[in-house]
Amino acid sequence: MSVRVVRWAAALGLGALWWWAVLRLALVPDAGVLEGAVAAGGWGLSLLPVHCVPKTRAAGAVDARRWGEAWRAAARPTTAWPHRRSDAGSGPS
Repeated sequence: MSVRVVRWAAALGLGALWWWAVLRLALVPDAGVLEGAVAAGGWGLSLLPVHCVPKTRAAGAVDARRWGEAWRAAARPTTAWPHRRSDAGSGPS
């Protein structure tokens, strides 16, 4: 068997198991914890591929070298104008 056939069989089998659990929760009054766990677990796994992308393929991903440059730049003292104190009075208008 090829890897593709095994993946499809596993996906179809787990999908059928999830639908069984969801339908049993919705239709059978004595559905229990097992069906709830299968349904919740399958729903949680359905969200996973949306968020798991290799960093090299992620849109807008920042290269690791740029992070180092940003940290080094943050360590330098700022040249921003100091804030005025509240008792310094108002400036010329």
